[in-house]
Amino acid sequence: MRIYILSRNEDLYSTKRLVEEARAKGWEVTVIDYLKCTIEIMKNELVVNYEGKVLPTPDAIIPRIGASRTFYGAAMVRHFEMIDVFSTTGNLALTRSRDKLRSLQVLSKNDVDMPRTVFASNKSSAKDVIELSGGAPLVLKILEGTQGVGVVLVDSEKAAKSVLDAFYGMDVNLLVQEYIEEAGGSDIRAFVVNGEVVGAMKRQGAEGDFRSNLHQGGSAVAYKLNRKEKATAIAAAKAMGLGACGVDMIPSKRGPLVMEVNSSPGLEGIEKSTNINIAERIMEF
Repeated sequence: MRIYILSRNEDLYSTKRLVEEARAKGWEVTVIDYLKCTIEIMKNELVVNYEGKVLPTPDAIIPRIGASRTFYGAAMVRHFEMIDVFSTTGNLALTRSRDKLRSLQVLSKNDVDMPRTVFASNKSSAKDVIELSGGAPLVLKILEGTQGVGVVLVDSEKAAKSVLDAFYGMDVNLLVQEYIEEAGGSDIRAFVVNGEVVGAMKRQGAEGDFRSNLHQGGSAVAYKLNRKEKATAIAAAKAMGLGACGVDMIPSKRGPLVMEVNSSPGLEGIEKSTNINIAERIMEF
């Protein structure tokens, strides 16, 4: 079997682990920098070139597309799909998951619970947005932010209005969400592969930081999901159409609330905290 891993950096932990597990199965595996791919589109012919040469058609691809390169990466994934190559992450699911607003709309339509969220333009009244969100404290998220960057907690309505006015003045797209105080700066990431939860970890934000992202100094430990959490993670992955993903949930008094569904989740945190071979499960898929 010939596998291409679409990744910009072959030295990343996640990329290296996927290569190791593919080789352990005796498969031919190549890391392809998708930004170095060019595509040709002709009548009844779709071709992928890589570094000036026609790229042999693989049996499957595993996209590891960076958030800042979603458009180009999704175009490459779509091209491979159109020549009947299996992808662990489809191009539509990839683009859907990268749009925070769209993904929440999809989850809501599929009866998946989430924090109360408000989206408005800079023509809206900051006071109205705060009231619709349930009042302070509130979490403000820039739509284009990743790994905890562009996320702000405001603890008073005065502060919320000031921050909203500032961001709206710069024409920045924001999501305004209720703050789940009882979570205490923690969240849960469930790793779902082919409709099954294959591992989960609980992440805790660094002292004084409400964000639990490992990139922001948070820590992680293995976690056993309860029945509701497992069902929520599986439902979120199904709603987004993702074959392999990380579902980030925050514990609340009304049950698990989905914050985000990550289409290219890192493997290092989940594998090291759980001692589960997630890369192998992706290869089995």
